[in-house]
Amino acid sequence: MPELPEVETVCRGLNQVTLNYPIRGGQVLLPRSIAHPDSVEKFWQGVTNTQLTHWFRRGKYLLAALQTADGQPGGHLGVHLRMTGQMLWLSPAEPVSKHCRVRFSFGDDHELRFVDQRTFGRLWWVPAESPLESVISGLAALGPEPFSDRFSPDYLYQATRGRQRPVKNALLDQALVAGIGNIYADEALFLSRIRPTTLCARLGRQRITRLHGAIRDALAAGIAQGGTTFSDFRNVHGINGNYGGVANVYDREKAPCRQCQTPIRRIKLAGRSAHFCPQCQR
Repeated sequence: MPELPEVETVCRGLNQVTLNYPIRGGQVLLPRSIAHPDSVEKFWQGVTNTQLTHWFRRGKYLLAALQTADGQPGGHLGVHLRMTGQMLWLSPAEPVSKHCRVRFSFGDDHELRFVDQRTFGRLWWVPAESPLESVISGLAALGPEPFSDRFSPDYLYQATRGRQRPVKNALLDQALVAGIGNIYADEALFLSRIRPTTLCARLGRQRITRLHGAIRDALAAGIAQGGTTFSDFRNVHGINGNYGGVANVYDREKAPCRQCQTPIRRIKLAGRSAHFCPQCQR
């Protein structure tokens, strides 16, 4: 599933290529990809003849502000890529893949396609008078953004203090911190030299402070590399991310640790994989 760096990469790409083009219409090839409104017709009524003024990210959600032809707020377009979703900026002449679910037409030269092999991704049109959280309910449950002032070492310490659950599981909780998934939780724990099985209650302020910095470092490195591509992730131009080639532990089971050469281990925690170095992480 795309995590914060992948979604941020897509967000930045969309801001580079899609802004200020009027949406002329489009095609929904899989109606269940539209989570709101309750019909495809209402969705197109909402977005047609609006312009995308800017994209922003909240956790793993992509959000775009819309403006009507007369300059009034046109609501928002929301996208959740889920497992395999992609937002691709293409020529209308490009053959339509069998996994394309929604097509947005921007005239003769440009088209934005939502491609989603596993079909878990969703799109929303949120009317201008509606708060985003009232329509996209998952937004209301999100914790602070990792690069925000609210996400401080003290916040992380207080939020995990006394908790009897493995720290890897805690980092995957979107109510604790938004946007982290399996990849960057593993990477942050490696950078902070903490085993994924360590209970939150056993982490003092010093290790929590180290983990806080490692979370930001791991996410920043992922963004700098254009995200991670182990299966389906692509940016808006269909190009793979590069972080997978420099990951320290994620998806590197039995490969030598880049620090000490000890083979990387993979275990299961609450049904999710966790990768770590048994020598570097204690």
